[in-house]
Amino acid sequence: NACLFTINKEDHTLGNIIKSQLLKDPQVLFAGYKVPHPLEHKIIIRVQTTPDYSPQEAFTNAITDLISELSLLEERFRVSKRPAGGGTG
Repeated sequence: NACLFTINKEDHTLGNIIKSQLLKDPQVLFAGYKVPHPLEHKIIIRVQTTPDYSPQEAFTNAITDLISELSLLEERFRVSKRPAGGGTG
């Protein structure tokens, strides 16, 4: 069970974070990415999973989890930037 996903107009920043999220899943046997050429702005992500779990499902779950984590990070950042005491700062 392996699949390649091509994401256009992205680079190592997104490739590495998706790969890391995929590897947190115990049913993902392999996750890696490459940038085919420095002048091509795309990444190719390879995902291999256990037989009872599709790479597409693993990829979708990883993206969904990343969106949730980044939304939480954004909310915590916004809360931390609010002025103390309710001022207009």
